[in-house]
Amino acid sequence: MKYLKISLLTFAVASALAGCGGGNSTAADTTTSTTSTVKSVEFSSMPAPTAAVDMAKSYSSSIAKVTYTDGTTKDFPLSYNKLFGVKDKVGGNANAAGQLYNYKMEPINDPLGKPVIAETPDANSLLKVGSNLFLISHLEYDWLLSDGSDAYKVANWYSRMPMSMLLTGITQGTDGKLSVKSQKPLDFSGVDGLWIPCFGSQTPWNTHLGSEEDYDLQFNPLNTSGYAATTAGLKALNEVYFKSEKTANPYNHGIIPEVTVKEDGSSSIVKHYAMGRGTWEMSKVMPDGKTAYMGDDGTHGFMLMFVADKAGDLSAGTIYAAKWTQTSADAGGKANLTWVKLGSGNNAEIKALADAATFATLFDAVAPTEGACPTGYTRVRAGSTADECLTVKTGQEKAAAFLESRRFAAIKGATTEFTKMEGIAVNDKDKRLYVAISAIRDSMTDDAKEPVNDIKLAKVSAGATYSADMKGGQKDTSGAAINSDYVATNMYVEAALLGKDITADALGNTADPNTVANTDNIFFSEKMRTLFIGEDSGMHVNNFVWAYNVDTKKLSRVLSAVAGAENTGLQVVEDMNGHAYVMSNSQHHGDWSTGKNAEVDKALATIDKFDANIGYIGGLPAIK
Repeated sequence: MKYLKISLLTFAVASALAGCGGGNSTAADTTTSTTSTVKSVEFSSMPAPTAAVDMAKSYSSSIAKVTYTDGTTKDFPLSYNKLFGVKDKVGGNANAAGQLYNYKMEPINDPLGKPVIAETPDANSLLKVGSNLFLISHLEYDWLLSDGSDAYKVANWYSRMPMSMLLTGITQGTDGKLSVKSQKPLDFSGVDGLWIPCFGSQTPWNTHLGSEEDYDLQFNPLNTSGYAATTAGLKALNEVYFKSEKTANPYNHGIIPEVTVKEDGSSSIVKHYAMGRGTWEMSKVMPDGKTAYMGDDGTHGFMLMFVADKAGDLSAGTIYAAKWTQTSADAGGKANLTWVKLGSGNNAEIKALADAATFATLFDAVAPTEGACPTGYTRVRAGSTADECLTVKTGQEKAAAFLESRRFAAIKGATTEFTKMEGIAVNDKDKRLYVAISAIRDSMTDDAKEPVNDIKLAKVSAGATYSADMKGGQKDTSGAAINSDYVATNMYVEAALLGKDITADALGNTADPNTVANTDNIFFSEKMRTLFIGEDSGMHVNNFVWAYNVDTKKLSRVLSAVAGAENTGLQVVEDMNGHAYVMSNSQHHGDWSTGKNAEVDKALATIDKFDANIGYIGGLPAIK
């Protein structure tokens, strides 16, 4: 995800698939074939917008063609359904949906007494619990003052806010249309608060897995003699969230949270310290119910795999970090993956270590001298562009493995050169993992000055969505068996999923508008055999949602967002009481440089850039 100090907007891709018969009807029609099930779904590719009026709105002109096993077909044009906006008061919620709260669940106001409303909805989980439907949605981050206006500034106000998630009760009509029944913010005070929840996923046991992309709370070198946490995040947690009544600990963040919802709408939240700590974009559990992969967003990141001790229980297990052994530098590169074991533990013991830990209790650290480290220290570059000479203090190996997972991985010889690792998706039939690398740059290029230089690729600013084949019977680098049948063994890029940088065209695109640029949210639909991809790109004037059929290799543009907006919150629900839905939000509409196109600037001036919406793509028949 990108963080920009500008006027932001979220406008969810509140899309619905309304049907038509024979390509003639415009009325909603979700009638299915009465004699046959769905064989395949194909999406037409809509053209990229070129007119200012289209560039300044979210819309779709794509058509989903459903083929049934009896040979009949039916066309379903895409259209929009808005559930609610972040400024709306819905479902009995006394405050705006995007309102942020302190640890006592009191609304946070700015110094002028105005409510602080997050304008960046992200991950969605539409869940059926018993006979009820619930939607969990992330409120990712907040940059500006409460009303989203640049008209006033307040000295020493906070650049970031403690964040939250929403729990919305959903009513489903007989025609499949969704509406809000109830809504409340989720209370994270029992797990020390929530910091930058980015993308998320759904577990095989019907819970929501969130994230904490906590750049602000990662430790960074201040000078040659010491280390300290970035102060902005701790200041906001201490003074805004905890009201100066408690003290925040950075080691309580960068942890994967799991939200369980009961049929009566009550919920429980746990943070899985056993899954390791990083700047998590998201975590995705594999179909075995115990193997999970995490996307570590940033520069000099790593690829982490967690294997739970028991399926359906993420509270205890083992974490491994990937070692990239490159076999080709062409077309996004190819590599074999091996796995370095970092440690085994459970939530309770790692949480206790986190409560007591500081950077100084985990490591001895010195700065390199002319690129070299003293005897007994390892030179690493992990999560930062600066090299560090580190050694783990005696008896602190487990704490370092789980609380400084990226640095510990580098010390143990794993690769910490991935950039902008975002969404994770799984294709179970082919036993294939998909990994979004938003940009191939910086630490993924060939740089002999890096401590190790495992990844040596040509720069592709538009990034790529990588594939990885998963197998069982694998061993870690020490020769010990890995207790999983879903171990990624390689990485490569299918041709259609590699971005293409270009010289700026007349509209201002610096990546080919007919290919994916800066892949971010991804979600694979098993029954549609389709990988959905949402862009977070400054290289496309309009960001798109794409549908890539892994069998036909057809890449289709299925939605265009307002100029500058980022597409977020992808989730595919293939059969919810006889209907299919694709959840999809977007953020910071109008986030582009003014002056490029006067007509687009004029069109953008007519929209409320902070009326962020959450919605869905729906109307398709259930994909069975």
